[in-house]
Amino acid sequence: MQAIQAFLYQLAVSFDLPILEWIQAYLQSDFLDTVMPIITLFGEGGIFWIAWAVILLIIPKTRKVGLSMIFALLLGLLVCNVTLKPLVARIRPYDLQEQDFGIYINLLIERQHDFSFPSGHTIASFEAAVVLLKNSRKMGIPALILAILVSFSRLYLYVHYPSDVLVSVVLGTIFAFIGCALANLIKLPTVKKGKFER
Repeated sequence: MQAIQAFLYQLAVSFDLPILEWIQAYLQSDFLDTVMPIITLFGEGGIFWIAWAVILLIIPKTRKVGLSMIFALLLGLLVCNVTLKPLVARIRPYDLQEQDFGIYINLLIERQHDFSFPSGHTIASFEAAVVLLKNSRKMGIPALILAILVSFSRLYLYVHYPSDVLVSVVLGTIFAFIGCALANLIKLPTVKKGKFER
């Protein structure tokens, strides 16, 4: 574990922090300062994506998609939030800046109370978006755009390292395909059409 911590520290110094500093230097604006704290809420606790999945579960034609999302989101919760976060125990980039370099980062949102790796917001967003994209371009493309914006918001708000987000995109995509595979193993009951349906 010490070897992993040493690797992540070197990665932060050589790769992550320069990108975060570039974002702050060249992309920071009053508009984004207002918008990004709102965008990031769409990944908060996966609640938005869970709600979307539940709606799809209610509709007979989209139940399989909703179930796929639920499976993917559960995988992300168990593997990433429950297992990887406390195991890797990577401190947030603003904490690293303050502890090791004496630089205080003025955050636009409250300080986070868990570890940095991986990004739960990013994983949940990509799990849901990839499932939707795999099943419906009409729903999937807007969801993927939102997932990308949520992921970027974590960098803009300085609460995640770019490497956190990149790994989380990959994990979220993998979990989305696993979720779809698991849902396909389950035979859902067919719903008879009502007399007013054609």
